[in-house]
Amino acid sequence: MPANIALVDCNNFYVSCERLFRPDLINKPVAVLSNNDGCIVARSQEVKDLGIKMAVPVHQVKDLIEQHDIQLFSSNYPLYADLSARIMHSLSAFSPTTDVYSIDEAFVDLDRANREPSELGHEIKNSLWQWVGIPVGVGIGPTKALAKLANYAAKKWPKTGGVVDISDAVKRKKIMQITAVNEVWGVGRRLTEKLNALGIESVWDLQSQPIRSIRKHFNITFAQTVQELQGTPVMSFAEPAKPKQQIICSRSFKDKLTNQQDLAQTLSVFCLRAAEKLRAQQGLARKVSVFIRTSPFDNSELYSKSAHYKLKSATHDSRDLLKITKQLLVSIYKEGYQYQQAGVVLGDITNSRVATVTQHDLFSANADQRSEKLMSTLDQINQRFNKQITLAAVDNKKLWQSVPINRSNQYTTDWRGLARVKTQ
Repeated sequence: MPANIALVDCNNFYVSCERLFRPDLINKPVAVLSNNDGCIVARSQEVKDLGIKMAVPVHQVKDLIEQHDIQLFSSNYPLYADLSARIMHSLSAFSPTTDVYSIDEAFVDLDRANREPSELGHEIKNSLWQWVGIPVGVGIGPTKALAKLANYAAKKWPKTGGVVDISDAVKRKKIMQITAVNEVWGVGRRLTEKLNALGIESVWDLQSQPIRSIRKHFNITFAQTVQELQGTPVMSFAEPAKPKQQIICSRSFKDKLTNQQDLAQTLSVFCLRAAEKLRAQQGLARKVSVFIRTSPFDNSELYSKSAHYKLKSATHDSRDLLKITKQLLVSIYKEGYQYQQAGVVLGDITNSRVATVTQHDLFSANADQRSEKLMSTLDQINQRFNKQITLAAVDNKKLWQSVPINRSNQYTTDWRGLARVKTQ
């Protein structure tokens, strides 16, 4: 394990992406909305200072939005993903070993750089601002949990310059003593209440607890976090993500769907997306499930139903999965209801690289090879040309989505979205 780990975390990432091409919005309140523009999922500091919470429905804060002229943006995931990729690629200039934690966070092994950690932290921060235009905070410590804590301090106190190194035990103790325990990585509201009931209020209180006592009252994952706060590396570096055992693709509809054809069309799109995710992790599914349900908040009669199908041979072929999805819908659909949510679930997933997990009949080998080549070609084309190819049986109209009226241009991924420069 590296002795010096940095957590590089983008500041208000979605908002920073929007401001990158709209510098007129710097220092103004900006918020980014969820799918269907229903809730606020990202906030500038100005919006946070107004007391607007994460995930609050837009209609609940409509007065504040109008009063303070908060600029709202529909989610622009292609833009966010591209800028994230640029940031993660840029980090490779400082260390050959990085561990991407989320779309806006990555751990960096600073030992490989052979530089003074704090100095390198400032260089990373300044370089990302110059190269990509996204502000970041950098926290440095001997473990991942301590780097996360240092990053919190870097963002909490502007006087730090956005970089905090708590490798020094004295400085670490000072920060732990003034930081509430709910700021620890993975500590939510319920866990905070339980810790407070035990007299654990600050991060210092938590790291002072005997590990034996923590293991007695909490799970092993939290015990590992406490060990890391005590300076013992437990979380391995650059550990690959485990393949999902279940893949779900579902949505709630802004405008309810009433007929079977629309539901079938929507579930078909969900099925293809789930199949893409399945192939991306080199998986095969043995089980397909479909569910539909009405809103529990309507005055009308509630209807919720699901159906499942177990395949004889696991597959990741979109054609097979799509056929089953439509058959399952037929078995559970009822007329006369307004459906608000539907979804497709692929389960009992195995790894396609392990040949022994799939049993075939004598005549299936050639068909499996053709299927593999076809699905691989389909995925490659869609990755290169932004999902332009689909199956003939699927109309790619996204009936569950409203038209996003506040979405910015895809400045970096679509020629039509290129920023225009006006000259005098």
